Amino acid sequence: MEKYSVIIIDDERLAREEVKRCLANFPEFNIVGEADNAADGKQLIEAKNPQVVFLDIQMPEKSGFDLLDELTTVPEIVFTTAYSEYAAKAFEVNALDYLVKPIREERFAKSMEKVKQELLKTSKTRSDFSMHHKIFIKDGEKCFFIPLTDVRYIESLDNYARLHFNNDKAIIKKSLNAIEKKLDPTCFFRINRKQIINVQYIKKVYPHFNSRLKIVLDTDEVFEVSSRQSVRFKNWNSL
Repeated sequence: MEKYSVIIIDDERLAREEVKRCLANFPEFNIVGEADNAADGKQLIEAKNPQVVFLDIQMPEKSGFDLLDELTTVPEIVFTTAYSEYAAKAFEVNALDYLVKPIREERFAKSMEKVKQELLKTSKTRSDFSMHHKIFIKDGEKCFFIPLTDVRYIESLDNYARLHFNNDKAIIKKSLNAIEKKLDPTCFFRINRKQIINVQYIKKVYPHFNSRLKIVLDTDEVFEVSSRQSVRFKNWNSL
């Protein structure tokens, strides 16, 4: 039986105990740590690299959403909250699931089925910024869980970057250079100083002046590739 690592983050000890008691019925899930605040939770996640985090939304100093915004890569998240109004917000950001406290065992079991199905999809490709994982972005009042497969392109905004996905866009507090180091190089290509594209969205490539290339995505967005990167793209894309 494959084991999955779990971290529980909740400022209330009894709430953490409640999750642990429910998890006892699922021996394939191994609790590797717990924290009672966002700062300690962030350190635990970065140190232990868990597959699943049970995360309280409303905590002192920083919320669960604030914590996710500080992570480079985000594990599967099941939100736990005492306030049902946060449930809609959790699904707005495409959380895997949410549980309203006090947690009912039958509801917990349904949530664990969702978790297991998602982990089966991702366990073989688990890595930083794997295409099968989601990243979390808190852009102003909006929050997003974005599967990298949905990201068409990323553009530089100096020390920040803007991701374009579906019909939305959001700013992430990381430079384009930092993001590039984490991306799957077989799926994302740096076309110039300012932009990285997801090659899965390319519809057409054609020559431009001075041996440069132009790339058209299936959304009909057009991008110009720098001279240097045009050469690299031709070599990268050749047999």
